[in-house]
Amino acid sequence: MSYEAIARRYAQAVFELGKESGQLGAVLKQLTALAEVLSGSEELRAVLGNPLVDDASKEAILIEVSGRLGSNETATRALRVLAQNGRLMALPDIARVLARLADEDSRTLRATVTSAAALSDSYRSKLRAELEKVTGQKVEMVTRVDAGLIAGVVVQIGDRVIDGSARAKLQRFREGLTQN
Repeated sequence: MSYEAIARRYAQAVFELGKESGQLGAVLKQLTALAEVLSGSEELRAVLGNPLVDDASKEAILIEVSGRLGSNETATRALRVLAQNGRLMALPDIARVLARLADEDSRTLRATVTSAAALSDSYRSKLRAELEKVTGQKVEMVTRVDAGLIAGVVVQIGDRVIDGSARAKLQRFREGLTQN
């Protein structure tokens, strides 16, 4: 089930509370951790999604989990509101939308860089600097290795892909030969 519309409303409210309190980064981190716990625990999802378990019990379970993860008051209040409104299953979507709002606010782009071999720290720094120069925004990179690329890198930022891999260059060369 998609909770996209619900997630946008709740994430916007949590975003504003986090900004107002100066704890947006902490709230985002905590709600993301709670969403990962919820997504990773079949048993927890079964209990929280069970209509036979009363809302007070669900709220108590969440407060316990929240406390163990060291959540602050803003994150805990957000969980209480979600529990009271029967929207706990939307938490992973809310965390995802909240992360997007925080990135937009801080003018940060998330990039996935895939290379044929592990990148050196100096290359990653140069690549990040170049991407920041081109986009005019701060860039957070996640790197992956895919030996099938042969050489080079593929950078994905949102739905934009910059493919500088040897595999892509060979493919373009092959297509050029077959067109003539």
